Amino acid sequence: MAPEETEEKGSIFGDSIDINTFDQILEMDDPDDNEFSHSIVFGFFTQAEETFIKMDTAIEEKDLDQLSELGHFLKGSSATLGMVKVRDGCEKIQRFGKNENVDGSDEPDSDLCLQRIIEALESVKEDYKDVEAKLKKYYGAKGGAPDEGDE
Repeated sequence: MAPEETEEKGSIFGDSIDINTFDQILEMDDPDDNEFSHSIVFGFFTQAEETFIKMDTAIEEKDLDQLSELGHFLKGSSATLGMVKVRDGCEKIQRFGKNENVDGSDEPDSDLCLQRIIEALESVKEDYKDVEAKLKKYYGAKGGAPDEGDE
């Protein structure tokens, strides 16, 4: 990857995406198209939206175990793409769902943990929307495959 390309991505993504991690995904693309990385990124968007719906339901049901599992799931997916803010927020959700504080120490107050999840999820959704917009802009500028949902 040429230094100019890395700088360009850095100016587009800021601190929302770890460029080195994202570059590893881009390296799997064919030289003249980015269909592979596009499919992974846009697949993640669908996955994230579905997971947010499940998280909202789990909050209504006060299901901390489910919230922890969903946080763990989304943490892994976002980490694979280098979405550091989303990953970090999902890690908090995972911990709070296990009745833990951010540092991993026990937190016996389930209501407090649920409130922390609600706040963390709000932040994760904002970070997700930010990175989603940046990635859609990036793929649009690169002439990426059209997203069927945006027609």
